[in-house]
Amino acid sequence: MTEKRSYHHGDLRRALLAAAAEAIAESGPAALSLRDLARRAGVSHAAPAHHFGDKAGLLTALAVEGFDRLADALNTSRERTGSLLESGVAYVRFATENRAHFEVMFQPSLFDRDDPEVVAAGQRAAAALSAGVSTLDDPPPAEDARETELAAWAIVHGFATLWLAGAFPDPLGDDAGEAARPVIRRLFD
Repeated sequence: MTEKRSYHHGDLRRALLAAAAEAIAESGPAALSLRDLARRAGVSHAAPAHHFGDKAGLLTALAVEGFDRLADALNTSRERTGSLLESGVAYVRFATENRAHFEVMFQPSLFDRDDPEVVAAGQRAAAALSAGVSTLDDPPPAEDARETELAAWAIVHGFATLWLAGAFPDPLGDDAGEAARPVIRRLFD
């Protein structure tokens, strides 16, 4: 007779999000399936649907988590250093250390971009980036602040995306943040 195991998760939602991040890091978001997540978490195949509804619901929760983590990383960097340069390095490090979240966050076709939690978390991350621009020794006038914020975001996001894609033709070292530092510094030249 086969023994039936019962499995209990203290925080199944958290375990499923961690399993999703692991699966996305391995194979990308397109290959993600709720059935595979259930297998990875050691729960019934219905458990992910119970918590998230469907794949888009799961990816919405992952995007919220990612935007919150990004906001925390940027705010911590700004509070610790008071430097836009270091906030940019923190952005690149976030992307490389949270690749699965990063890949989902900026593909709104994968999740419900109108979900109130996504909107709030995205606004929090955007505010953290904006606050970094305010740390400049010579902050831009109010009418130019948005362009400066977009330039900062484009530089750090572009660098992170190219790094993750392995698109740089020459090796830049093992630390994406350190490799990005001289590129981000161009914002100040």
